[in-house]
Amino acid sequence: MSSPIDSQGVAACAVARCRELVRPALVEAVGRLHPWTGEMAAYALGWSDAAGTPDPGGSEGKGVRQALAVLGAEAVGADGGVAVAGAVATELVHTFSLLHDDIMDGDGLRRQRPAVWKAYGTGPAVLAGDALLAMAVQTLAEAPSPWAAAAVRNLCGTLNALVHGQADDLRFEQRPWSGSGAVEWEQYRSMAELKTGALLGCAIGLGAVLGGAPAGTVSVLERAGRHLGVAFQAVDDLLGIWGDPEVTGKPVHSDLRQYKKTYPVLAALAAGGKAARELTALLESPGQLQGTAAAHAAALVEEAGGRAATRAEARRHLDSARHCLRETPLAPEAAGDLDALFTYVLDRSW
Repeated sequence: MSSPIDSQGVAACAVARCRELVRPALVEAVGRLHPWTGEMAAYALGWSDAAGTPDPGGSEGKGVRQALAVLGAEAVGADGGVAVAGAVATELVHTFSLLHDDIMDGDGLRRQRPAVWKAYGTGPAVLAGDALLAMAVQTLAEAPSPWAAAAVRNLCGTLNALVHGQADDLRFEQRPWSGSGAVEWEQYRSMAELKTGALLGCAIGLGAVLGGAPAGTVSVLERAGRHLGVAFQAVDDLLGIWGDPEVTGKPVHSDLRQYKKTYPVLAALAAGGKAARELTALLESPGQLQGTAAAHAAALVEEAGGRAATRAEARRHLDSARHCLRETPLAPEAAGDLDALFTYVLDRSW
């Protein structure tokens, strides 16, 4: 068995290889946009600054969805190149979702610089997101593959899931912290699977579809991606409270300051006991959670077991994602790369 360090090296090499394969097609797709929306897309992707000047130091993200698509094709015995259109489509959809999410959530920063709506304005950012979504579908529909139509159907189903998950997430904000209308742990998990897991599952599934895999194999790989997404959301929620601001780009206790209903908080409230009751009273009290109040809330979440429960949730879904890889015959090398990538995705100092 490889060590965690070896696993991270395998995953990093796989991601770099897949990015290099996909990058020319991704650049071409963005280049087909209107110059203005294309400029905003390039900014969102970390390729340029807000003036449209190439930015070699910009953060492009890890390129995980691109890698999942390519490895999904390789895992079913196809050449990774057949999945490039799927990789481009999922990257464009992911970027579209970030543009719109930042507007809906009022987040002014993305990857430690102004979000697109802050840099260009709300209306232009919405338009850029729409353009990315349209180009994603067009790119996949025009893929030179006998399975392009099936791939588009998969993507459209994922888009509906994303909207469903985002709608639930926004509605959760209006629900109380306690009582009959409170958000339950299982409801939050379902939302996370739709909002975060659906696109990760789609990425690996599109690779398998474009690689000519049977429906059963595609379904198993999509399920693996969905489990990975739930684990990813759990880790993201941990970072939203206890993450290093130098890494997350957001203040410590950020999610608590914004009264977000996240895994650690919901788990803490569901645990009962003195700390949970005190946390409920604090969340329901008038005023804002800032400074020492936010720090006290974070301490109560941890005391009530919310942090530990969320870590366990992430590990459980990571294990489930790995189990899916063993459920169906896959090309050994690509399956190993996928297994390593799953750990790589979650290795964010949580």
